[in-house]
Amino acid sequence: MDAHQALVALAGGLLIGIAVDVYLLGTGRIAGISGVFGTVITGRGDGVHLAFLAGLIASPWLALLLGVHLHTFSGPAVNWLKLVAAGLLVGVGTQVGSGCTSGHGVCGLANLSPRSLVATITFMGIAGIVVALGFGGLA
Repeated sequence: MDAHQALVALAGGLLIGIAVDVYLLGTGRIAGISGVFGTVITGRGDGVHLAFLAGLIASPWLALLLGVHLHTFSGPAVNWLKLVAAGLLVGVGTQVGSGCTSGHGVCGLANLSPRSLVATITFMGIAGIVVALGFGGLA
C-alpha cells in the first residue's frame, strides 16, 4: 500500500464515521445497513431510509465526479447463482445475528458493545474460513 492508497482508505473510513454519526444524530438509530434495507423492502421505510440507501448507491458515481479513481473488478466472469446464494446466506446471517457488519462492526464496536464484539469476531472468523477454503471468489 502506498501513501495515496493509505490516504484514500483513511478518507473512506472518515466518511463512514461521519455518515453513521449524522444518521445517529438525525434519527437516533444505529446505521445498520441490513436494518435500513429491511425496513425499505418490507414497506416500513421512510424518506430517511430511502435517502440513506440512495446515498450508498450513488456514492461511487459521486466519487468519480470528484475525481477519485475507483478500482474495478477485472477478474473472471461473475457466477450469478453463487453471488445470489451468498447474498441470501448473508441475509440469513444478519437476521440470526441481529445485525450486520455496519451495525455491529462499525457502530456497535464504537459503542463498546460486548454483543457486537462477539458478532464481529464471529462473522470475521467465518469470512476468513470461507476464503481459506477457497469459496471467497465470485467466479
